[in-house]
Amino acid sequence: MTGILALAVAAVPAFVGSTVEFIEALTVVLAVGTTRGWRAALWGAALACMALALIVVVFIVLAAAITTVVEPARLQSALKVIIGSLLLLFGLKWLRKSILRFAGIVAIHDEELIYQREVAELRAQGLTMRGFDRVGFFVAFQATLLEGLEVAFLVLAFGGAGGVAMQAAIVGAIAAGIIVISAGVALKQPLTRVPENAMKFAVGALLSTFGVFWAGEGFGVEWPADAASLLVLFALMCLASWICVRMLGSMLPQGARVEARNI
Repeated sequence: MTGILALAVAAVPAFVGSTVEFIEALTVVLAVGTTRGWRAALWGAALACMALALIVVVFIVLAAAITTVVEPARLQSALKVIIGSLLLLFGLKWLRKSILRFAGIVAIHDEELIYQREVAELRAQGLTMRGFDRVGFFVAFQATLLEGLEVAFLVLAFGGAGGVAMQAAIVGAIAAGIIVISAGVALKQPLTRVPENAMKFAVGALLSTFGVFWAGEGFGVEWPADAASLLVLFALMCLASWICVRMLGSMLPQGARVEARNI
């Protein structure tokens, strides 16, 4: 049962959230590769992955060092408050944007339009005739690193309980990366049919739910039914978001709904 629960509350949301981040990184890398050459795009993505791995290792070492000098019980409470607060802020950011999109106030995220914009911007900077393309390298490096940091954050967030939960979150993120990269290599175009907006909404609600739960535990709140309270909190988060979408949508003047474009 422990493995099944870990899969439900760690691997699945980590997989969904990581899929969104990998798709966004893939779009930029594809734009660089098709306009400025694959050498710069692949080197940028590869070095970004190396830098990300180094950052994660440093974080793990620092965390291990802190545990040796701080009282375990006090450290655990403090970490729950800090991580819970970060999860809540991060989750509410995703939820806010998703609510505005579904209400028609902000344009729906369109991966094809983002790809076309990246291609236009890269072409406008001109091609490097000699040597290594630093522009393409930097764009691919930056996109991969930023999205990778968010993947690492999602893994730490949903695997924060440690043990089986962390392993499940890592497996979920790795599976997302393999699937997205394989699809990108096979199709050689952005993954436009993936319901990114709905996935971001779900992950935003999950992050907010975990944030409230862990921050509450850090402050000494005893949740009824323990982890089962996550289901109730998640349902309340979705209900509140749905109410916000309906209210905001009803406030828009006739014909004022924003069409899909890259915002």
